[in-house]
Amino acid sequence: MAYLEIINLKKFFNKTEVLKDINFTLEKGEILTIIGSSGSGKTTLLRSLNFLEKADCGKILINNEAIFDSDRELSDKELRENRLRFGLVFQSFNLFPHLNALKNVTLAPGLLIKNKANKKEYTQKLKEIEIDAQNLLNNVGLKDKEKAYPYQLSGGQQQRLAIARALALKPDILCFDEPTSALDPELTSEVVKVIKSLKSSDRTMIVVTHEMDFAKKIADKVIFMADGVVEEIGTPFEVFNNPKSKKTLAFLGESTE
Repeated sequence: MAYLEIINLKKFFNKTEVLKDINFTLEKGEILTIIGSSGSGKTTLLRSLNFLEKADCGKILINNEAIFDSDRELSDKELRENRLRFGLVFQSFNLFPHLNALKNVTLAPGLLIKNKANKKEYTQKLKEIEIDAQNLLNNVGLKDKEKAYPYQLSGGQQQRLAIARALALKPDILCFDEPTSALDPELTSEVVKVIKSLKSSDRTMIVVTHEMDFAKKIADKVIFMADGVVEEIGTPFEVFNNPKSKKTLAFLGESTE
């Protein structure tokens, strides 16, 4: 049984169909990279999975549990809870500039428990959240940057901080939107190392990227999207070395020029 299953997912913007009957599965612990030209639908797909956009049709299942079903309206509570199943690392990091690294990581989980515990429990939970945050910062190589503010960090360090912040809410699936687009090659290698280290801890991840070498290095499975459809899906070797679709072949030819 697949850990993540996407069934007949569709998304319209006005009358334009941006996602056209998307279907794929992902096993627990796998890394999926999504590639394709600008306008192919890959970022809209990622945003739909994270409930930043609401799909118009289809189903999203995690561990055989439907967290989105277009045939059933979600309550506000269900929507909030289901959003937490996915964590998203934004392309532009979206860090809070007025908070140091540690507080960037602890803010969201702290707010989440604020209305669910009495004062004593809340204080204890905050201590646990801070310890978890310190461990996350250590895991992404920022142990000595707890009190640093975003402007004091390099681009690679900011990206790693954004990863730690996304992990703080313990999502089932961690998503990245173009995680290396603002980084030079040296800093990109830092992010590759972090993502690979996260994989070893059995996390399931989805990465939208326009960098083919990066996609090859980290992926277990690759999706090539074109014109709102999954044009091709397979292992990195299958997609990059033996593509079956003419559109995939044309895209890969263009991307290496």
